[in-house]
Amino acid sequence: MTATTIPSTATSVTRPAEPGYPRVFRAVTRAEWTKMRSVRSTMWTLLTAIGLAIGFGALVSVSQINSWDTLDPTVKARFDPTAFSLSGLFLAQIAVGVLGVLLITSEYATGQIRATLAATPQRLTVLVAKATTFVAVVLAVGLVSSFSAFFVGQAIFSAKGVGASIGDPGVLRAVTGGALYLAAVGILGLGIGTILRRTAGAISALVGLLVVIPIVAGFFPASWNESVGKFFPARAGMAVFNVLPDPASLSPWVGFAVLVAYATLALVVGGFLLARRDA
Repeated sequence: MTATTIPSTATSVTRPAEPGYPRVFRAVTRAEWTKMRSVRSTMWTLLTAIGLAIGFGALVSVSQINSWDTLDPTVKARFDPTAFSLSGLFLAQIAVGVLGVLLITSEYATGQIRATLAATPQRLTVLVAKATTFVAVVLAVGLVSSFSAFFVGQAIFSAKGVGASIGDPGVLRAVTGGALYLAAVGILGLGIGTILRRTAGAISALVGLLVVIPIVAGFFPASWNESVGKFFPARAGMAVFNVLPDPASLSPWVGFAVLVAYATLALVVGGFLLARRDA
C-alpha cells in the first residue's frame, strides 16, 4: 500500500507598501485644508481680522493726526507712523488666536477628532498638518491686513506730511512682521486649544495671556513692569512693528523670537498631550 503525497503549494500574499511619510503628510494637509475652508466661520473670522486690522488702525491714525498740532515736540520726534497704522493688529490677533483655538477644540466638541485620529493614527502628523495649513492661511491674510492697514494709515498721515514710505529703513520689515505676528499668535491659540481641548477655557486662557495679564501688570511698579512686562507674549511680539527703537521694548526680532518661543512651547506641550491622552 502506497501513500500518495499531494504537494502543497505555498502562496505568498504580497502586501502593498506602506505610504511614505511625505505622502501621508500631504494627504493629511489636504484633509485639514478641506476641513478649514469648508467651515463658513473660518472665512468670516479671517475677514473680521482684516477688518479690525484696517479699521482700528485707521481710527488710531485719525486720532493721532487730529492731535498732531498739540503734541509735544519730543513726542513728534519719536512719532512712528508705521507702528500706529498697524495698531489694529492688536484686535486682529484675538480673531486669529480664537480661530487657532477652534481649529482643534471644535473637533473635540463634535467628536470629529475620533474620526480624524482613526483615519490618521499618527497624531503628531495631524497636529503638524493643522499648524502648517493654518500658518499658510494666516500668513496670506496677515500680509493683506498689514499692507492694507499700512497704506490706509499713511494716506491719513500724509495730511500733515508725516507718513512713512514702504521703502524707508525698517518699514518693510515692520509691515511684514505684522503678518508673522498674527501667524505666531494663531499657533499659540492652536497650542493652547490642543492642551485644554475645551473652547471656552482655551479662549479664556488665550485672551488672558495676550490682553488681561499685560493690563494687570500695568498696575505694578514701573520698574518691574519695564523689566518683566516686555517679555509678555503680545508686548514682546509687537516689538516687530516698531521702526524707531523703543527703550521699553525688546528689539524687533528678539521680541518676535520670544513670541515664537511661547507659541512653540504651547504646540509642543499640546502635541505631547495629544499623543498620550485618549481622544
